[in-house]
Amino acid sequence: METTKIALFKGKQIRKVLYGNEWWFSVEDIVAALTDTANSKDYINKMRRRDAELSKGYGQIVHTLPIFTEGGMQRMNCANTEGIFRIIQSIPSPKAEPFKRWLAKVGYERVQEIEDPELATKRTRLLYKLKGYPDDWVEKRMRGIAIREELTGEWQNRGAQEKKDYEILTAEISKAAFGLTPTEYKKHKGLKRENLRDHMDDFELIFTMLSERATTEIHRTEDSQGMPKLKEDAREGGDIAGNARKQLEKRLGKPIVSKTNYLKKSAESKKLPKK
Repeated sequence: METTKIALFKGKQIRKVLYGNEWWFSVEDIVAALTDTANSKDYINKMRRRDAELSKGYGQIVHTLPIFTEGGMQRMNCANTEGIFRIIQSIPSPKAEPFKRWLAKVGYERVQEIEDPELATKRTRLLYKLKGYPDDWVEKRMRGIAIREELTGEWQNRGAQEKKDYEILTAEISKAAFGLTPTEYKKHKGLKRENLRDHMDDFELIFTMLSERATTEIHRTEDSQGMPKLKEDAREGGDIAGNARKQLEKRLGKPIVSKTNYLKKSAESKKLPKK
């Protein structure tokens, strides 16, 4: 199973994917962070031409793995910690040494997380707080992550294939709960590659959790198997949250689905919208 995440080195985003129980890092992102080049691919090609060893054995330390990009999921060249150490030997940059220390720390954190999974949760919670999210929002977001993982665990055990099937089922839930697929929802909020749920307010997170938790319980109660039944359950779980959302909207006299996103609010005031 691969899980794409974003790490930060001196303000630069480094995409990493969990593969074979270790982190693999986007080579393009590494090069961009160390060189400030506007064209990482061109720099990599030149680097390999001037480094005879890399030119011959580049494929031995690099795998093409699925990474989230602005255009969706794409396969990109990635290297593990050992491979990245070898690559940065060919990059004359004053950032190389601090980057090595950062890379070693990231790798060590992964070892710690394997031994104590709670550490990963603590680090995620801290990252949200450092980004300026209030404590009550962070707690809802963390609970939502746990509910989501529980649901995808059920999908995996009941015949759904990762990525494509998960996207289909998630779209069914979202459409029923909010009247929008995740792609439509992101467009509504003016997002591109950002995580949609990181830009939801309290009610949006709550109804997302309700829809996914309801779907999980339906799967278990009816011992659902195979994509046709899982899709049916997903729509029903989403409908439960969707009906509750509509009742609340009627009572409040305003929509729950918001165009607000953290990026815009952060640029204006460096604070999240009040809940």
